[in-house]
Amino acid sequence: MTRTSRGADAGRARSGRARVALATAVVTLALGAATACGGGTGRATASGPSSFSPAAQTGGTLTVWVDSTRLAAAQLYQKENPQVKMDIVTYDGDSNGSNYLQTKVSLFNRTGSGWPDVVFSSQNNESTWAVQSGFTAPLNKGLIPQSTLDNWARGANAPCTVGGTLYCLRNDLSQTALWYNASLMKKWGYQVPTTWEQYQALGQKVATEHPGYLVGSAGDTFTPEIYMWAGKCGANQVTGPKAATVNTSSAECTKMASLLDTLVKAHTMSTSSVFSADFDKNDPDKILMLPGPSWFGGALFQGTFKTPKGQIAAAPMPQWAGDTSPSVGNVGGGTWLLSAHSKNLKDATAFLKWVTTSDDYQGKLAPGYPAYAPAAKTWLKAQSTSGYYANDVSPTLQSAADQIWPGWGYPQYSQEAIWAATITPGMTAGKSIVSLLPAWQTAISNYAQADGYKVSR
Repeated sequence: MTRTSRGADAGRARSGRARVALATAVVTLALGAATACGGGTGRATASGPSSFSPAAQTGGTLTVWVDSTRLAAAQLYQKENPQVKMDIVTYDGDSNGSNYLQTKVSLFNRTGSGWPDVVFSSQNNESTWAVQSGFTAPLNKGLIPQSTLDNWARGANAPCTVGGTLYCLRNDLSQTALWYNASLMKKWGYQVPTTWEQYQALGQKVATEHPGYLVGSAGDTFTPEIYMWAGKCGANQVTGPKAATVNTSSAECTKMASLLDTLVKAHTMSTSSVFSADFDKNDPDKILMLPGPSWFGGALFQGTFKTPKGQIAAAPMPQWAGDTSPSVGNVGGGTWLLSAHSKNLKDATAFLKWVTTSDDYQGKLAPGYPAYAPAAKTWLKAQSTSGYYANDVSPTLQSAADQIWPGWGYPQYSQEAIWAATITPGMTAGKSIVSLLPAWQTAISNYAQADGYKVSR
């Protein structure tokens, strides 16, 4: 971890007095039942949360843990609020499911000290353990006004909710869209597909007419989140705090697996990761279409691939013909958690609210699509006026934000890790994804049961 400490400036007036007044008011409500000896607890059982008893509020330094990407957010808050003494610590953000945060919290629980006041995680499933361990505070019980919480995108905070209580706030969404090269589409006279059937047919046509060009990639660990999730495959439905339904043999699963197999066989669906050196060297200039998350536009095409401006556009994800309920997947995002052990809930709550809702950060500087809808409007305006895209990506991404299929959950186990261990090696060996679906079913069930989930089909 890297630590950056910033001292307070007591001689300066606080910027954003209204924020402080609000934070003070809601914290007063939350602390009404606290006692001087309160240690800060918020344990939950499998059926739901128990009561929250805040720690004695002594104030002091606000300790914030962030990953390297969110470091700019913490630093900006410190700049705007110089009188708040902050200890900014950078860590891996639990990237790739490292479980660093859970490991450290377990240690802090044993020693009775060390918890950060606010922490960012790149994972959306931290509540699966953080609530049980008593680490994260309930936010909709007087800390954050409901009028503020109502502004998150529909379903965005679902992974943060346990038994009707909200235990974290979603930072950003990674809703999927169909990214495509508008210049090539126009040059070749192709229409952007609106159904998966059209998408597959176009992929087969490209294989014949423009061999070497790609319409997608099945080589990443988040392939199930792009294709299976968007296609309503019920492989990852969480039905309770420790209950899951796993069914990879449904028509929705087999149809999407068959589509991927068909295009892999046609060589228009890559089996390399879009972040691999092999892909970056050989394939970026030959992408006709690439379903993927909202951050593909800036991070992948503009950043990694250096695709010239005016070529890349966004369209809605294809849907199965006849399906009148549009659905998309989600690849990533992140959450902010407030410690139930914080002795400085006033400053911690003020920071948490600012970092998830402020236009100064979320609207103007954040790299991903903000989960907070008002900030998302500002963010989208910046994308549409950047001059990079071939069309206005705002309508597509804004609609997709409310279309993330709720049947794919956020369990403690990682679907990305399971796919990488089960499907990817089989694909590399030349096996079809359809043939690997039973093995995927078994692997998901085993992982789930190992984490204490009751699994049904």
